[in-house]
Amino acid sequence: MTMKPATTSTAADSEVASDEEYAEKLRLLSEGSVHRHFDPYKDVDWDNPDYAVDVGAERWILPSVNDMIAKHPWYQNLPIDQQIAIGKYRMANIVKVGQQLECVLISGMALYNYSVPNGSPEFEYCTHEMIEEHNHNLMFQEMIDRIGMDVRGLGWPLRELKFLGALMASWFPNIFFMIVVAGEEPVDHVQKQLLRSSEDIHPIVRNVMSVHLAEEARHISFAHAFLKKHVSGSSRLGKFGLSLVMPIIMRWIGYAIVVPSRAFFAEFDIPDRVRRQMFYSADAARFISDYFDDARVLANDVGLMNPVAKVVWKILRIDGRLSRHRSEPQRDAT
Repeated sequence: MTMKPATTSTAADSEVASDEEYAEKLRLLSEGSVHRHFDPYKDVDWDNPDYAVDVGAERWILPSVNDMIAKHPWYQNLPIDQQIAIGKYRMANIVKVGQQLECVLISGMALYNYSVPNGSPEFEYCTHEMIEEHNHNLMFQEMIDRIGMDVRGLGWPLRELKFLGALMASWFPNIFFMIVVAGEEPVDHVQKQLLRSSEDIHPIVRNVMSVHLAEEARHISFAHAFLKKHVSGSSRLGKFGLSLVMPIIMRWIGYAIVVPSRAFFAEFDIPDRVRRQMFYSADAARFISDYFDDARVLANDVGLMNPVAKVVWKILRIDGRLSRHRSEPQRDAT
């Protein structure tokens, strides 16, 4: 009797296992969305008297633990009432930027879902995530309206390129989910750093951040899983192109979140010299590069951290260490 050669290759076995692992991860994320989700009007204690915007107004003073404006002597030497006004504007504007990026994410995921095959676990999870992001936007807008600052959010040109991110989801989904990571990682880093600190921040900010972080962990987990799954199927040339695009996206979107638009600096007569020191000095670059620790690990894990890409990360001043685990706290060198 002649034995037939085995028909299952190691590569094929690995691909099947990868597909099953990916589907199982998305199933668990979807279950999390079903069983652990938040309501923007029930899970934030808006009617608590302590949540009134002008109660404990000094709690709006920017925390020096993670805000480059607060670290600068120009801000520290301002009268208390001006520190409070800038703090309220800053917090409201960060939330507005988050809301605008969530709108891009929602529209992009809707377009991506349009073409996914029947039975895809991505359709279910993306739909859950869009629902959660809509709720986040309601929560963010409630916070902005209560603060009472007419903030604009993103500056030019990102504000005018709002359709581009969504179109990427249809044409280049890997690039779209890099945009998602670039939008979510810095915000996640800043919020965790603030909540881990002992800073006396306003309870509206603390409550909104806590709700946002709880669900955002799933969203970041999905974006990472998506890229790990889909980038692996790219050609060598495609991977090389993505390796160069990824740090550019991180730098562009990340700084758009962290650095206020010029309208902010004009509103509070902040000198251009001070603006550059706050956000474009060597110290600021090192501080901002920490926001991308997990993004660099992701790039390394999916094969996008080649020698040329490392140079691009360095040129853009967002290079640095690879975190040992997700959201590893920063520690000062001893």
